[in-house]
Amino acid sequence: MKELFPICRSITGNGVRQTLKILQRHAPINIFEVATETKAFDWVVPKEWNIKDAYILDPQGNKIVDFKKSNLHVVGYSIPINKEITLPELNEHLYSLPNQPEAVPYVTSYFAENWGFCITHKQRAKLKDGVYKVFIDSELKNGFLTFGEIIIPGLSKKEIFLSTYVCHPSMANNELSGPVVTTFLVKWILTKKRRYTYRIIFIPETIGAITYLSRNIDVMKNAIVAGFNISCVGDEKNYSYVSSRNGDTYADKIAQYVFESLGQNFTRYSYLDRGSDERQYNSPGIDLPVVSISRSKYGTYPEYHTSFDNLTLVTPKGLSDSHELLKNILEVIECNYRYQNTCLCEPQLGKRGLYPTISSKGSVASKAKLIIDFLAYADGSNDLLDISNKIKVPVNELYSLAEKLLEEKLITALE
Repeated sequence: MKELFPICRSITGNGVRQTLKILQRHAPINIFEVATETKAFDWVVPKEWNIKDAYILDPQGNKIVDFKKSNLHVVGYSIPINKEITLPELNEHLYSLPNQPEAVPYVTSYFAENWGFCITHKQRAKLKDGVYKVFIDSELKNGFLTFGEIIIPGLSKKEIFLSTYVCHPSMANNELSGPVVTTFLVKWILTKKRRYTYRIIFIPETIGAITYLSRNIDVMKNAIVAGFNISCVGDEKNYSYVSSRNGDTYADKIAQYVFESLGQNFTRYSYLDRGSDERQYNSPGIDLPVVSISRSKYGTYPEYHTSFDNLTLVTPKGLSDSHELLKNILEVIECNYRYQNTCLCEPQLGKRGLYPTISSKGSVASKAKLIIDFLAYADGSNDLLDISNKIKVPVNELYSLAEKLLEEKLITALE
């Protein structure tokens, strides 16, 4: 994260490429590029934007705003500019936050040509009348939108989908926490025996998701059983998730179960509170089973989209705990089957060594009771999560029992 933090990223450009190449050191990311003006549903891939330098000189020639000190100082996708203007003219292109006077805001103008600078409101209030020089050395050209993809094969062609974005400049929680944690999830997934195939993407937000979907939607609709958009997972505050459009997908079920079973305090946000790429994955006609996983949800913490979202906001513990939570989510999916009881009436457990040989009042052992309860709900319609909820036993305590019952051929596992 420390290495990635200074890079000036946007929805296109060299910052995205540089970021993905650094992540490639840790995970086998394949990098793809889609040309400017490529149609993606109702959108087209925009021109590529890159920037080398930008600053404002005050009337005395002092450099009062410097892109090289903070890439948040320039409005994203600003066109080139090099001229002298008065303070009233400059104010038309300045952005600040009166309610956070010491923060530099994050502002963009992706799809309309414009230019501007972002400064603290405290600094803006001190600007004096006079002539200022504004300089932005940027370039908008026909180029490419760049994204990363990893497909990790499993025993099944059915897929688990993970999505995170790599388009924001220097902000630690709302940007880097997602791709950093996801990269290390990839490293972990590669060490595991996998029931499912994993589709993992590192994309620019919105236009990247739309572009990716326009190229892959047919296979994704057929293959994906659950998906998770990963963002803002670096602080130590309570977890949160944004539900799917109807709140009833397999991803919703898994996420809620894991949060509750781990005793995690979490906030469930309605799809009406959406704001990240879950918007695209759940849109009508796309209808993928995708939810968003965060700690402090984007837009809900005061540092969001400002210079205060820095490396002091995220912590090693926040990142590590989020990594563990997401591992738990994936482990539950990998182990969750529907089970079908193979016997009519209760099976004879005694001959299998699963029941006390002497039966008297109060002698039914707890293990035998657990088996009988499990089998009572293994009717082909309930998966392991359903059975866990019905018999009030955590899923991780049922894994070995399910394996034993499979070995004894008392149940069969269904997808």
